[in-house]
Amino acid sequence: MTESEVRAALSRVKEPLIGRDLASLGWVKSVSADGGVVGIELPTPAYLHKGEVERRLAAVLPGAKVEWSARVEKRSARPDQGRVSGAKNIIAVAAGKGGVGKSTVATNLALALRGWGATVGLLDADVYGPSVPTMLGEPDVPAGNQAGQKIIPAIHWGIKVMSVGFFIERDNAVVWRGPMVHKLLQQFLEDVEWGEVDYLVVDLPPGTGDAQLSLSQLIPITGAVMVTTPQEVALIDVVKAVAMFKKVEIPVLGVIENMSWYTCPACGHHDEIFARGGGKKLAESLGVPLLGEVPVDNKVRFGGDTGRPVVVGAPESEHAKLFERVAAEVAGRIVVMTQGAPKRVAGLVSIR
Repeated sequence: MTESEVRAALSRVKEPLIGRDLASLGWVKSVSADGGVVGIELPTPAYLHKGEVERRLAAVLPGAKVEWSARVEKRSARPDQGRVSGAKNIIAVAAGKGGVGKSTVATNLALALRGWGATVGLLDADVYGPSVPTMLGEPDVPAGNQAGQKIIPAIHWGIKVMSVGFFIERDNAVVWRGPMVHKLLQQFLEDVEWGEVDYLVVDLPPGTGDAQLSLSQLIPITGAVMVTTPQEVALIDVVKAVAMFKKVEIPVLGVIENMSWYTCPACGHHDEIFARGGGKKLAESLGVPLLGEVPVDNKVRFGGDTGRPVVVGAPESEHAKLFERVAAEVAGRIVVMTQGAPKRVAGLVSIR
């Protein structure tokens, strides 16, 4: 086959995430003369559909092999939002109320993206209740200042991390008004040497206050991941948070339902402690995917308390695998959004 014949064949291979053919997507970067090897550059390393693409490719090019690579492209930003110039995508993890496990989701999401091979930063924007330093444990490299230069973020488990918790005593309270919070967040964005990261995950404080508004003004947030528990009292507050993101023109990537159920390790009894199906119902009403259901489990709790999140502390556990899948779904939603594809609701991720 000639190269043009090979590329014509590729136009008949539909990519399953976006629903467009490989030729029009521009992901095919090289084709061998005989069509035996096809080089595909993915827009994210967290891609779930390699096997399906290979199967569909084999149907039009029997015997062809795929050489995979990945490169996350940087999204353009307004001139007034270029404070984290090296961050290609910024993911806000938000919740309408406290106590739903937002920081647990943020830390495990960041680590799961790193596990896929992405370069990742994690900004703890919860100024009044910074729990990320506790959840990540002792850093491999502590945060610090270069003489007369930028702040160097801490390194935890291979990701760059910044939190106000690095600079205050553990038992001290941060008692600041809104302008001071805005100034601190601006400093964390402008004066921290983030370098180039594929994804900057931002752990927002609960609610719809100063931190959320400041960040929406300062940086081009790619999208928000909403964390909730199944009961009605949590869902009501998430709806309010989603309304805030709509007002500041930040798209919602999807919903993660935390504490979905509990399974007794002794007898196997399954109990939906905080009601059932609230996250799915919310996602359907918002027209966004339910990205995953995370059960109540001691491994997740223990990991957060001891500084070894479940993704790195128990990487072979079903909960770590769940967060890996959720991370890929989030990355996939960003790809769908930035590649201008038709709206698509991803499949439910569950370990039920």
